[in-house]
Amino acid sequence: MSTGYITLIVLGLCGLGFFLGRARALATSKATGKKLHSLPNYYGQAVALFTAVPALLLMLAWLFLQPLMIEGRVAGMIPDSVIPEGGAKSLVMADVRRIADGLDALMVAGHMSESDLDAMRADFTDIRNRLGNVGVALGSDVPVPVFEAAKELRKSQNAGNFLMTLAVLGLSLGLLAWSWSRVHPDQRARNASETFVLALLIGASLVAILTTAGIVASLLFETINFFKMYPASDFFFSTVWNPQFRGGSDLGILPLLWGTLYVSFLALLVAVPLGLMIAIYLAEYASKPLRAFAKPAIEVLAGIPTIVYGLFALITVGPFLRDYIASPLGLGSSSSSVLTAGLVMGIMLIPFVSSLSDDIINAVPQSMRDGSYGLGATKSETIKQVILPAALPGVVGAILLAASRAIGETMIVVMGAGAAAKLGLNPFEAMTTITVKIVSQLTGDTEFASPETLVAFALGLTLFVFTLGLNVLALVIVRKYREQYE
Repeated sequence: MSTGYITLIVLGLCGLGFFLGRARALATSKATGKKLHSLPNYYGQAVALFTAVPALLLMLAWLFLQPLMIEGRVAGMIPDSVIPEGGAKSLVMADVRRIADGLDALMVAGHMSESDLDAMRADFTDIRNRLGNVGVALGSDVPVPVFEAAKELRKSQNAGNFLMTLAVLGLSLGLLAWSWSRVHPDQRARNASETFVLALLIGASLVAILTTAGIVASLLFETINFFKMYPASDFFFSTVWNPQFRGGSDLGILPLLWGTLYVSFLALLVAVPLGLMIAIYLAEYASKPLRAFAKPAIEVLAGIPTIVYGLFALITVGPFLRDYIASPLGLGSSSSSVLTAGLVMGIMLIPFVSSLSDDIINAVPQSMRDGSYGLGATKSETIKQVILPAALPGVVGAILLAASRAIGETMIVVMGAGAAAKLGLNPFEAMTTITVKIVSQLTGDTEFASPETLVAFALGLTLFVFTLGLNVLALVIVRKYREQYE
């Protein structure tokens, strides 16, 4: 049974538990003549929560642990003789998973029975043809150990899914009966229900923290594997980026880091002044009808897909800068340049700065404005000396959001700035960024365990640490300024 059906059954039992718990609370109160400690709905809610939540948590834990345990056991069945030279067992396991999924698809489609699968051992050309009919393409003959491992993987997965169904539904029914039997007028159902909900909220709040930890861990482990194959000193201090998929690559991050900072700086140079001026005008000077029209119109920029901005940079902005500025001045002859990507990205970032800064400025208490006006300050002096200092933490947050968006942008850089990894100050030259190279390295034809592929994780971790440092630095600056202002 699929996880979707299991979830629906558990939720159905949850709803049943709510009505049974509520009905039992009312019935026992009437039979004993005792007043209920809590409202009837709390009794039903307590039964429903005990019925559904532990069962769903068990299913999630099962779905996470089962592949690790089964694939670890199946991987031990694969001999080293079937692993390609220079490859890794993980690549063979990827084929095993694909074959297992294809065999499942053949079963569902009715093209094969369990007895046919058990008897199929030697005719691997037929296996490849059958799997091709369900969309699983294999480029070479399937080795016997790989096919046997795929059969074992499928068998173990089906057995595990069956046991999971029994365990989850059994736990849900058992807790439904147990929690229903505990319903009585003296039960503190409201306290139990609210404690359960509090635990759920705490668990939900931990999701973001655990997700961040998982992202960092996945990057860190693969980065460690990369540095076992490639010197860290060459990665961090080399000024040459020249990946060769046949080996002997130069993988220095400095040209990529420079391109990322250069493009982001130009983008913020466009977005921050324009965004702040727009926010100040909308918050302090614009009439209500104009503000009601202008703010949504500006925020439309944030909803435009980045591929559209990339096309705008490639077709309009890049040729314009080349034909009217770069070529006449002898600064370049390419439509792909840092300035092209920076200008277009800056336009894209304007609503991130303006909208958030406008909300922050409007949140400054009116009493501060009135006090400034009472001391004889003009509107412009009030904005410069009172409103902007008070709104500074929020404005810095808006700028940081825009900076993070600029550092992580890919499509505009690909189509506007090109893919040349080099150091230079000329804004009319083509350059590239870290994010672009992460995509290009992960979409190549090299083995996953090669340095040319694993370098993408090192680039990602470096970018993560860099942006984290920027955020910490900004928080320190804002905190010190806030202490002086207060």
